[in-house]
Amino acid sequence: MVATEGTHSAGIIGSDLEAWALSTTPLGRICQPDDIADVVTFLASDDARWLTGESIIASGGSR
Repeated sequence: MVATEGTHSAGIIGSDLEAWALSTTPLGRICQPDDIADVVTFLASDDARWLTGESIIASGGSR
């Protein structure tokens, strides 16, 4: 779950669904847009030049 304008306006943030997501996420918090942006920035950088055909799961540890 990512805290976005959509999850806020849909009433998900502060709901039982958010509480459930928090309880199942090892990092103990829901994702923020910057968390995803950091992964995208890394993948778009030269630091990721040796990655090919990988699946990157930005999930806070949830599977």
